[in-house]
Amino acid sequence: MSSHDVTRLLHLAATGDPNAANELLPLVYERLRAVANGYFRGRADQTLQPTALVHEAFLRLVAQEEGAIKDREHFSAVAATAMRQILADRARRRGAQKRGGDRERIALEDVQAADPKESDDADLVALHEALEKLEAIDPRRAKVIELRFLGGLSVEATARHLNVSERTVEADWRAARAWLKTQLGAS
Repeated sequence: MSSHDVTRLLHLAATGDPNAANELLPLVYERLRAVANGYFRGRADQTLQPTALVHEAFLRLVAQEEGAIKDREHFSAVAATAMRQILADRARRRGAQKRGGDRERIALEDVQAADPKESDDADLVALHEALEKLEAIDPRRAKVIELRFLGGLSVEATARHLNVSERTVEADWRAARAWLKTQLGAS
């Protein structure tokens, strides 16, 4: 997928061009599907299918304001965020229906990029809420988690996207994971 083509089509879709979204989907579908599959890996209990998540996230992406998505890496980050928000919203609704239920926390000892979770709905909500807290405290570290963990970007791509050094990304990655581990391990 050419970054220029994607950016151009996103701009056209944001201005209301109906053909742009049709041209864009085939260019980004595999990338969106890979991110969605990461969310569903090992989760047989999920009623939402990766394809439905991709389509819902895609609709959110093409509804972005013109110029809101800068490049391919930014697209991956926005897509990962959209999917996380969709899943967290669904999990909240399901949790409300179950009147809260037991919530388990996510253990991040062995987190690998682009392998988001093997967890239940409560884990999705907990991760989403923890990332929102981290974003309020340290937006760059939250963005590093979003890009690496949820978007599946490499250290190099994350550094380019954030306009910082790879060492900074690695330090932020370690610190943010430790902070999240503490937050998600708290009762």
